[in-house]
Amino acid sequence: MEWSDTGIVLTAKKHGETSAIVTLLTKHHGRHAGLVRGGSRKRIQGILQPGNLVDVRWRARLIEHLGAFSLDLVTSYGTPLLLSPGPLAALTSACALSEAALPERQPNQPIFDGLNFLLQSLIEEYWPKIYVKWELGLLSELGFGLDFSKCGATGEKFDLKYVSPKSGRAVSESAAEPYKDRLLPLPPFLINSDAAPKAPEMVQALILTGYFLENHVFSQRPGGMPNARQRLTDIFS
Repeated sequence: MEWSDTGIVLTAKKHGETSAIVTLLTKHHGRHAGLVRGGSRKRIQGILQPGNLVDVRWRARLIEHLGAFSLDLVTSYGTPLLLSPGPLAALTSACALSEAALPERQPNQPIFDGLNFLLQSLIEEYWPKIYVKWELGLLSELGFGLDFSKCGATGEKFDLKYVSPKSGRAVSESAAEPYKDRLLPLPPFLINSDAAPKAPEMVQALILTGYFLENHVFSQRPGGMPNARQRLTDIFS
């Protein structure tokens, strides 16, 4: 068995004396692991950094086997971010979430395209908004999409200030009055495309998406939400 694809490195873990088991998010084959022989070599370690875009060839005797990867670096998204703690934390968080949340070997090109776009955007000043939009897209692709288009209680499209933790739908200020303490704040930049998020709004946004990730995606998974996700929230706190 053999295929070729484009992938994004999510994780690389040492295996034996000289090899590594690498997990990629590929364009056409989903989240896929494979053995990289010589993965402990310095030159190859540079290719195996999380967030790197690679050309990959996978080979195995049977489709259910782990198989072996041959990788060629296309773009190192992490290298320009080494002196930028926020964008680097976003890269690490996105890769960790993808590795932990996505089913193995299930193709999903929209998720690949979304992660690739996010990684390209981390050198731009508007990256925080793109990151939150990426998490919302991840939730949607996993079947837990949130709806900020109108109030879930009244149908109003204005003055949307909260999100219901039960339905994932927006709630207007007037409809929320009796239940404010049970609702999640809706940061304005998520419904106003022209607004740039400030640090307090980013914390609210990450708490919002984090609630649904924790309760709908990771609640039944060993280890829960990856620690890298909390480190990103700490950047804005």
